[in-house]
Order: sequence, then C-alpha cells, then structure tokens
Amino acid sequence: MKKIPLFSGLLIFFLVTVTSFAQEDENISYLDEIVVTASRHSESIKDTPVKIQVITREEIEASSARDLGELLAEKGIGDIRMYPGTLTSVGIRGFRTDTHGNDLLGHVLILLDGRRVGTGNAAKILTKNIERIEIIRGPGAVQYGSAGMGGVINVITRQGMGKPHVFLTQDFGSFNFQETTIGGYGKYGKLDFSMAYSIGKMDDYDTADDVKYINTGYDKKENYSLNVGYEFLKGHRIGVIYTKFDGDTLGSPSYLSQNDLDDYAESSLSSIDFIYKGRLSSFPISWKFRYFQGTDRYEYYDPIGSNPDWWDDGIPNTRTTKHKGAQGQISLDLEKYVLTTGIDWIHYDVEQQPWLPTDTTYKNPAIFILGKIKLFDNRFIISGGGRYDKYEVEVGNQEGGTEDKTHFCPTVGASYLLNNHIRIRANYAQAFKMPGADELAANYTFWGMNYKGNPDLEPEKSWTAETGIDLFYDYLTASVGYFYTHFRDKIEMKSDFMSGVVTWENTGRARLEGIEANLSLDIGKIINLKYRIKPYGNIVYILTRKDEDTEETLKYVEKISANWGIYIGSQKDFSIDWNFAYHGNQWIDDWESGWPAPVIKKGGFVISNLTISKKVLNLNKLGAISLRGEIRNLFNKDYSYVKGYPMPGRSIYVGIKYEY
Repeated sequence: MKKIPLFSGLLIFFLVTVTSFAQEDENISYLDEIVVTASRHSESIKDTPVKIQVITREEIEASSARDLGELLAEKGIGDIRMYPGTLTSVGIRGFRTDTHGNDLLGHVLILLDGRRVGTGNAAKILTKNIERIEIIRGPGAVQYGSAGMGGVINVITRQGMGKPHVFLTQDFGSFNFQETTIGGYGKYGKLDFSMAYSIGKMDDYDTADDVKYINTGYDKKENYSLNVGYEFLKGHRIGVIYTKFDGDTLGSPSYLSQNDLDDYAESSLSSIDFIYKGRLSSFPISWKFRYFQGTDRYEYYDPIGSNPDWWDDGIPNTRTTKHKGAQGQISLDLEKYVLTTGIDWIHYDVEQQPWLPTDTTYKNPAIFILGKIKLFDNRFIISGGGRYDKYEVEVGNQEGGTEDKTHFCPTVGASYLLNNHIRIRANYAQAFKMPGADELAANYTFWGMNYKGNPDLEPEKSWTAETGIDLFYDYLTASVGYFYTHFRDKIEMKSDFMSGVVTWENTGRARLEGIEANLSLDIGKIINLKYRIKPYGNIVYILTRKDEDTEETLKYVEKISANWGIYIGSQKDFSIDWNFAYHGNQWIDDWESGWPAPVIKKGGFVISNLTISKKVLNLNKLGAISLRGEIRNLFNKDYSYVKGYPMPGRSIYVGIKYEY
C-alpha cells in the first residue's frame, strides 16, 4: 500500500470534513454521569470519594484503538508494556497487571461488567461492543478483592436500547491489515440485544526506521461479543453475556536485535455470564445475581529452525486457566442512606505444561459491605466499607500441599459539594494481593532445584490516602488530585544454589506519591455551535517512586504519563480525534543486553494518532454509509513500550461502514 497518496488523501479528507459540519449534536451533560464501579451500585460520579475516569463510547468509537491495551495506551492511563502479537499489561499508580497475563499475579484488576475477567492481558479484550470503561485510580480491593492495589479497570458491555440497528464494517490498512466486523444492537419489545463479531489478519510490520520486523503479524484474530436480555414484570431483567477472543499464529519475534523468525503463540479467552437483576416496586431495594465461567489459554511454540537467543527447544508450552464464580448482592437506597452488601465466590484451576508442570487450584469466597450517608442537603457524603476474604490454594500433580489464608480490608472516604459545580474529596483505602499457590504450597523439583512453598507468607499489602478537587459544568470538567501509597510485604523468590532450594519470602517496602489532573472543554457548546469542539488532556506525575529498603528508584514506573488532543464533531454525523500520548522515562532491567541484566533508564516518547469518520451517504430507509480514516504514529516516531520491541512505524487505515 502506497503511504504518501493515502496520507495526502486523509489530510484532504480532514479539511473537507472540517468545512462540512452540519449535523446537530446530542445534548451531552457531564454533571451527573452514572457509574457503578466504585460502590457496585449505580451512583452519580459526584457521589464517589475516589478518582474515577470514564472512557465513553463516543471516545471509544473515535479512537483508532482496536483492543483495550491500545485504548489505555492512547489515553495515557499509565504504564504500558506492549509486545508484538497480543500481549499488553497495564499499570496504574506504580502497580500493573501481570506481564504474562496471569490474573492472579497482578496488582491491577481488569473486570468485565463487574467481575474478574480472568486475564491480566489487556490485548485480549477488544472494543467492538463496549459501552464504556470505568477506571478507579487507586485501591479497589474492598469492592473486588485481591490484586486491586493500583486500580480497577471495569469494561462494561453495551446493552441494546432503542430501535434495532445492524452494521457492517470493512477495514484495510498498512502491512496488509484486513478486518471485517458485523454487529447489531437495539430493543424489540422486552428483548434487548447488542452483539459484534470481527475477524482480521495482518502481515509483519515495518518500524519507523523502515526495518522489517519479521514475525510480528498474525494469521487471524477473531472476536465475539453478545449481550442479550429480557425484561419481565417491572424492573426485572435476566441476561446472558458471551465473549470470546481467539488468536491464531500470533507472531512472537523476540527482540528485534535477536529477531526470531518462527516462534509464535495461539491465544484465546472466552466466558459466559448469566445475570439476574431485580428491584421492588414498593420499596427501594434492588439486587443482582450472577454466575460465570470461562477459560484463558496461552500456547507458546518455539521451533528450533530460527533460534538467535539459544532458548528454543521445540517443545510447546501451555498455560490454561479455567475460572468460574458467582456474585450476589443487595442494595438499599433510601436516598440519604445507601447500603450494598453481598458475597463473591471465585474458583481458578491453572494447568501449566511442560515447564513448571503443576496444576494449581485457587478458591476465594468473600463477603463485603459498602455504605454511604448523605448530609447537609446531600452535599456532604461519607462512604465506607469492608471486605473479608478467605483463600484456599492447592498445588497438585506432585507433592505440593494445601494452604488457607484470610484477610480483611477497609476503606473510608468523604466528598463535599461546595456548590452544584465544585466538590472536594478525600479517601483512605487498604488493598492486598494474596500469595500464589506455588508461593504457599509448592514442593517439586525443576531444573535441579527444589521449589518449597512458604506457608507463613503474608499477603502483600498497601494503604493509600488521596484527596482532590473536581469541577463540573456542561461544557467543562476538570480535576486535580494527590495520592500517597505505602506498600509492604512484597513477595519475592529466594534461591539458595548451595542447598538447591528455592522458596518465597515477604520482603521489601515501597513508597509512591503523585499528582493526577485532567481537563476537557467543549468550546462548541460555549459558543452554541451545532457540533462539538473539545480539547482535552490528562496527566499523571509521580513525585516519589522509591524502594524504602534500598532507597533506589522503583523500576517499571513511568515518571509522567499524559494524553492530550482535540475532538471535533457530531456523534451521529462525523468525528475527528487528534490524540497525543506521552509515556515518560522509567528505570528498567535491560535483558536485551544479557544476564545479569543491567538497570538502565528508558527515555520517554510521544505518539500521535489521527482518526476521522464521516457519514457520506444517507439512504433514508435503506440505512447510511460512512467512511473512516486513521493514521497511527502520525509523525513516524521510533518507539517501544518494552526495550528491544519497537512498535510499527506510520500506519494508515481506511474503512467503510454500512448501518441500517
């Protein structure tokens, strides 16, 4: 595909679109946006004492991102570790999801409609059927349990409303990218539905330095998402949510300097949820019950035909995580007093072959209570809660054992509305991550070393205090906040080569503090235009990122993460989103240079993406046709989220959408 003509064509398309604004936008208010993540109960964002960032469906559709990892990187949410293929971990406030996707080993939680999604790999969650994403910056352990230290990312599936619609899109782009999507949404009587199916492929990409990075493409990525429900009586709904991601022959090229030509992965994630929501018509009580199950599978193949790093042995490695669980909660909403209580239960079975050939089981029942009191004309809001978790882990297949652990976690916060537009907030919360099954109960031999679990391990713990001020207007939202986190009891592996024993110990403390701020302004609304002109920006500045034992700077924590840009358009007729994301410097282990890895400083970079879409043909009763253009890495920046794994150079995509 010729880049220069396409680039010129998209710029012309940009100019034509800017001069053809005509469609009146919907009246969108930011005053009382409803969220559910912070309290597991629907509430105004102004009623929450914590910092919640919402990525709306409008933003998702205007973005060039195709999966959750790309979207969070574009929005500057925090630290990103993105590899070629389908592997992305996400960090918030110095903590992150597990780099290899194990949901149980991370310190940031990814949720799907309020329950653990079963993976820490954000690249497996595509954006085709998402209503919005709610992000708690800071601890979410009281609401959702272990691993919610740095934050919680709640991906909320779209629920069909209004007249039924169907759509078909076809996209083409650089490096022989092709993707087809079909879907629909709406409501028919008491039945609502929202669904999307996409399938795509891509060849190996070129870096910004015009170097062919071999084995970075994929044969197929397939995604299914379905949310269907039926309303009965009044205020009752039963629903089913089904999701599936399937990646076939995903390139796994190693470092560009050691480009492996034939390693690849097969990866999948699937789940199904059965949900019942109800409420009493005569009394303010509502409830929600859910059962879910799913499988996260990762298979890695390393043929020895190309073996520049001398690690390949030709033996496939597989990790399969089967998860299931249930949630039940009931809420009492008396307007001034709100109480939500319930139970959670999850069960994980993890199989790994042939490396670390152990089967582990992880069981976790929990109870929680969350409450809120509104005083002084609902302007002063006090909220708090607690959660009690019990964990049982078991290591099977060899001589491992079973261990139990329990943990209680509290939170308390307050917010005060100075007027209808300004509030101040403060919150204190504890969080934890339970030890893994191997860490507690392992007893096996691998590569000549005897791995022994430590049943006396304590959970990793943190406490966070934060405060902030928020401004809300129809045309302006802004906030600035400060947080301080103390972390202790880090679990680390200890190897004694003299005795041949490997075990785990609680060791290490850390301190993190920082400032977060955001601003968005709708100029179009201020001057009464029929479309929106919305500049926006977000920044996270880490003031302190220190290991308290060594007094050294913590590794893999970006000093600054930021995103800014401008959105222009009408939701129904056109949109232009010009986005910039800055990922700041951090200290890392440079494994590309050899073992033992030297610690180096990895510098920051700015990436810009431009996305344009426009309805070009209205067929009235026969539907409408829209065109879309994207330029990723607009300025052809040579960059990498992980040292040695450069991302694609300037990439250009075009697409057509038919909607009826």
